[in-house]
Amino acid sequence: MLNAVGQAQHILLIGGTSEIGLAIVAELASRGGGPTVTLAARQDSPRIDAAVADVTAAGAERVRLVDFDALDVDSHPAVIDAAFSGGDVDVAVVAFGTLGDQEQLWQDHAAAVESVQINYTAFVSVGVLLGQYFRAQGHGTIIALSSVAGQKVRRSNFVYGASKAGVDNFYLQLGEALRDYGVHVTVVRPGQVRTKMTEGLKEAPLTVDKQDVAEAAVDAALNKQRYVFVHKAFGPISFALQHIPAPIMRRLNF
Repeated sequence: MLNAVGQAQHILLIGGTSEIGLAIVAELASRGGGPTVTLAARQDSPRIDAAVADVTAAGAERVRLVDFDALDVDSHPAVIDAAFSGGDVDVAVVAFGTLGDQEQLWQDHAAAVESVQINYTAFVSVGVLLGQYFRAQGHGTIIALSSVAGQKVRRSNFVYGASKAGVDNFYLQLGEALRDYGVHVTVVRPGQVRTKMTEGLKEAPLTVDKQDVAEAAVDAALNKQRYVFVHKAFGPISFALQHIPAPIMRRLNF
């Protein structure tokens, strides 16, 4: 069980090579307790060895690997079964996804469908399965990586933003459904984060580092917050954007 100082005995990362996900796991592992960490990721990923090294260096006593392909939803029940086969999971971090070319996505059927399947459908798939296991064990925390892009879906990235809007709302309500079973869900809303996924992109205002996301996520989970904006300014900004009429939004260049 995640205790008052953030120590966990077993941490599951679905998206086991995600830079942000690994930073969250490392933040948890660094708080002590020598946790077991299960990394669910494609086992042919060239980044898997580095991921194992990262969480080991952060304090993980044991690292388990489970093969996970976000697009292969039929395999997800077996993936989650394997993840929980070593005993109860205290914290599950759901952090994977793609960004893609936003102008291509709304004009390319195959690319759009694949993007949505990874960024939304797969999140729902593993979320339902996690919910079943956490409900049965009667405790646990789910940390789901969303985005401020889902707070106000904009013309500039609406395929990605629509997926994140779905993820955000699904996990918020999953938390409500699991509340009476001793399970907590925290939705994490960063803006742009400095990772390999955003390399080459113009840096947006309020961009943060992955460690900022990790600290905000863990602190929010410990405090039983339903959601957290990684950069505090995004809270009022998102609220304001919700109320801007469409004709004005069209004039805004972002």
